[in-house]
Amino acid sequence: MRLKFFLDTNGGYWSRKMLMQSLSFCAAIILCIAHDSLSSEIQTIRYVTKADNDNLKLIVNLTQNVSLDKAKPTSSPEENTEVQRKSEEKAHSKDGQQDHKDTPGKSDCPPLGLESLKVSDEQLEASSFLSVGLGAHRGRLNIQSGLEDDDEYDGAWCAELEDQEQWLQLDALRQTLFTGVILQGRNSIWGLHWVHTYKVQFSNDSLVWKPCMNGSEEAMFVGNKDQETPVLALFPEPSVAQYIRINPQTWFSNGTICLRAEVLGCPVPDPEDPHISGSESGSSDNLDFRHHNYNEMRKLMKSVTDECPDITRIYTIGRSYTGLKLYVMEISDNPGKHELGEPEFRYVAGMHGNEVLGRELLLNLMQFMCREYKKGNQRVVQLVKDTRIHLFPSMNPDGYEMAYEKGSELSGWALGRYSFDGIDMNHNFPDLNNIMWDAQELATDKRRVSNHYIPMPEYYTSTEALIAPETRAVISWMQDIPFVLSANLHGGELVVTYPFDCTRDWIPRQDTPTADNDFFRWLAAVYASTNLAMANPDRRICHYEDFQQHNNIINGADWHTVPGSMNDFSYLHTNCFEITVELSCDKFPHASELPVEWENNKESLLLYMEQVHRGIKGFIRDKDTKAGIANAVVKVEGLDHAIRSAVGGDYWRLLNPGEYKVTVWAEGYFPRIRQCSVGSEPRPTICDFTLTKTSQDLLKQILAKGKKIPRDNQVRMRAMRMRKLRTSTKILNRRRVQQQRLNKVKRK
Repeated sequence: MRLKFFLDTNGGYWSRKMLMQSLSFCAAIILCIAHDSLSSEIQTIRYVTKADNDNLKLIVNLTQNVSLDKAKPTSSPEENTEVQRKSEEKAHSKDGQQDHKDTPGKSDCPPLGLESLKVSDEQLEASSFLSVGLGAHRGRLNIQSGLEDDDEYDGAWCAELEDQEQWLQLDALRQTLFTGVILQGRNSIWGLHWVHTYKVQFSNDSLVWKPCMNGSEEAMFVGNKDQETPVLALFPEPSVAQYIRINPQTWFSNGTICLRAEVLGCPVPDPEDPHISGSESGSSDNLDFRHHNYNEMRKLMKSVTDECPDITRIYTIGRSYTGLKLYVMEISDNPGKHELGEPEFRYVAGMHGNEVLGRELLLNLMQFMCREYKKGNQRVVQLVKDTRIHLFPSMNPDGYEMAYEKGSELSGWALGRYSFDGIDMNHNFPDLNNIMWDAQELATDKRRVSNHYIPMPEYYTSTEALIAPETRAVISWMQDIPFVLSANLHGGELVVTYPFDCTRDWIPRQDTPTADNDFFRWLAAVYASTNLAMANPDRRICHYEDFQQHNNIINGADWHTVPGSMNDFSYLHTNCFEITVELSCDKFPHASELPVEWENNKESLLLYMEQVHRGIKGFIRDKDTKAGIANAVVKVEGLDHAIRSAVGGDYWRLLNPGEYKVTVWAEGYFPRIRQCSVGSEPRPTICDFTLTKTSQDLLKQILAKGKKIPRDNQVRMRAMRMRKLRTSTKILNRRRVQQQRLNKVKRK
């Protein structure tokens, strides 16, 4: 297939720069043909420059049955319905079929970055716009609108006029090989708007435009049939230009001209400027920067354990609905066991299967820590020696596989978000917030209401409870390991949120702080301030919320209420403090963007892990036997949230710098009070406690006075409910396996 080059407007002659580029392209084509016989479906074209003797590769996929016929143009709105019908019939005819299935390798040119915001607002222009909030800058794939239409941040570009002369234009800022377009309708809960068919034009100066051709005819591309499904169109003849226009021809009859778009293209190397090449800046770390499906993820994790067997271990915490194992990578100098006094840290990613950046970052983090440990990087060595780290890259592998099959640009905003059985795991944990708040309202003495280790409700332990198997597995995991600090990695925004995630009284959004609000804000700020994308003061907002005014951190409930979140459950049911990190505007970034995203997050990931060593830690022991005391309550004066000691009697209490009065109590022991000082250095203050058992004489005196001996019934109830949950989980897992076996037999 042939490549098109456009004439400049000055008499129709090429500029010297364009002439050199054209010669480079022609030479590249000749070299390719001489080297290989190109198939009729895929051509690989190399652009060769002399800059630093580098071979600059530009791979062009000229595929796959994208042969669209020309529709007879009309500018009359009255004729639009009939034209729309004829255009769609022709676009879907045998000679005009499009293959919209997104498979890896289909088009090797990446998205230019409308969705990821690499393309600035200034690069987008439109023929007209319906309102400021529907301007060209809003015509980005997967951009989300607020609840209110017609505000500053609406869900698409929409033309003011309804005719076939409207267009959305992108200035790529340099010569680019354009290979395709992805189109989507308007994001709105109040109306239905999308484009059915459209044309594409190219230009070098934004004055003279040439149409995208299909042989001897102007190509007509099939657009959308609904608001949200992205539809890919690969050009029959990829074209080199600086500007591209999308020109809607027909649209949904009950709507208007509205679209969101992404453009695929490869920057063309500039022979006159060796500093401008087709290659993208990325990372100096030699990591596996690509998207990994389930099998590839397993292979990568296995390769890390093979490379660093002394500090890594792979284990599973359960299975997904379809039976995929939930893998965790442990990194520690003594993998496989809890070391007394050493805090446990976890990263969880992929709760929403289509929010994939966290998954890839954790896979990169495994590789990085393994290799840097072997190199003797003291920061990494210290982390591995002092911390037991758990990396859980894919909490929702079923959802991920659905999104992965479609691909980074075609999975849309929601495909793969939910579990296989349709559950949003971000709302699937027990809502302990309202249990605590209701108890506080009914109590005459609120101090007696538990603020930690709250048992899950009885109904949650039933086989009838609508709980994803993945959620059940994570709750059991939380019970087994005394985690101290965690982060839950999401995508679709650039912000860090901290508990509580749920508002009181079901208010849609309201600042709802925990007792540890100051420390949670510190944790959120640690990640946000060191994240290169979040900390960039010149970045634009992702969708409709300006989080920069809050320094890119916000109380979760003040963003939107999320009852049943993992963060809140972790805080109220266990000792673990957890935040949520929204890593990028794009839920499923293209593989070409992964090196940059790693660099954006590398320091944040490391620095956040180091925060597990802030505050106080120590051992709570029996005075006589010196044995550790499990489930002892550690309460800091002025903070209405206690934590508990682990099985071996060790504990960790995250705190900001300051002086604290700490009380420790355990069933059958006298309480003990100590003053503990926390410094500003990122290392914990050792604050041990030795408890004396309550004498039998004192217990008898208490009973003689008709009083009750203090008992820790909460811990007993919490353990009993956990046993019930595990029992019901086993029953459901057996049922699921049996059903899957029956389904296999039926298919055979």
